[in-house]
Amino acid sequence: MDAASDARFLATLVQRGHLPLEMARALDPELRAGSRLDDLLVRTAGWGKESVARARRTEAGAMPEIPGFDVVRSIGSGGTSDVFEARDRKTSERVALKVLFPTAARNPATLKSFVNEARRLTELAHPHVVKGRGLAKFSGFAPGAFVYFAVLELVDGSTLLERLDAGERFEEAELLGIVGQVADALDYLHAEGVVHRDVKPGNLMLASDGTLKLIDLGFAAGAGERSAEGMASGTSAYLDPQRAQGGAAADLRGDVYSLGVTLFHLRVGRLPFEATDDHELLRQHVMASLSSPEIKSRGVSPHLHYLIERMMSKDPDHRFQSWAELRREVNETRETLAKMAAMDQPDDGSSRKGPPRRRRF
Repeated sequence: MDAASDARFLATLVQRGHLPLEMARALDPELRAGSRLDDLLVRTAGWGKESVARARRTEAGAMPEIPGFDVVRSIGSGGTSDVFEARDRKTSERVALKVLFPTAARNPATLKSFVNEARRLTELAHPHVVKGRGLAKFSGFAPGAFVYFAVLELVDGSTLLERLDAGERFEEAELLGIVGQVADALDYLHAEGVVHRDVKPGNLMLASDGTLKLIDLGFAAGAGERSAEGMASGTSAYLDPQRAQGGAAADLRGDVYSLGVTLFHLRVGRLPFEATDDHELLRQHVMASLSSPEIKSRGVSPHLHYLIERMMSKDPDHRFQSWAELRREVNETRETLAKMAAMDQPDDGSSRKGPPRRRRF
């Protein structure tokens, strides 16, 4: 390897969290003086020769070598982990491997969340929740370092966020089917004492056969469990006003709100509240009224408008109070829209069942 290649690889090791920046800075002068990076990693950083060779083979873990599995390809990357398609050598089964970033593994809270999610998914069994197959770790490149990974059901499909990013827009009938499946999954979790707390398009995968899968429980908590005071658990763009203010107890009505934001995003193609700053975004969730020309136009039926408004009510007592209640409303709306389509009638909202239209949320 020439000096330029070694410098690039050193930067990659730092970027992927395998080598502290301070150590890289300490190695840089010797690297510039002509020393080989592989020798420096062994002599100065304490790496074994096989660890260095493995780091080179795997491009610093970009395509990791994981005991018991043949990694096929990368299929995604999130804030704390990479996801790979792999083949289990014992069973020949295709699985997904969720591999925690080394930097995330060094954060006790993040590691605990990852371990809890993996264990929780192995205990759950529902057609709309991705199935966990186990949790394991193997030696990292640096001395004493470990790489943690979860083995998951492999879902052939794409997330709803990926579909949005590809320019896809969803019709109301399809959206109502999606919402019904998500509600089924979240109802099951609630029966198991779990609140998801991070419902969003990026955590919802639509399989090739049309089955919806909830794929991430990283922020999940027990019903009634409180986040730290001043801390908002979840993704800012989808947080209900209560969690946006921090310290709120885990409540299914928070997931109802997030699903309402998701429904808006999927139908309109943008988020209901947008800002370049997370603090401003959270302020809008707490203070700003839901106002959208797309929602008020004829492009969105009054039926879907009503669902979104109620799901995104600032007051949790005005939202749906159970997933069964939401599912009933969704089913009634699907039936109404199907009848109207069959009759080829314009949707004037006159058949709307539910609270008077003057009620505002």
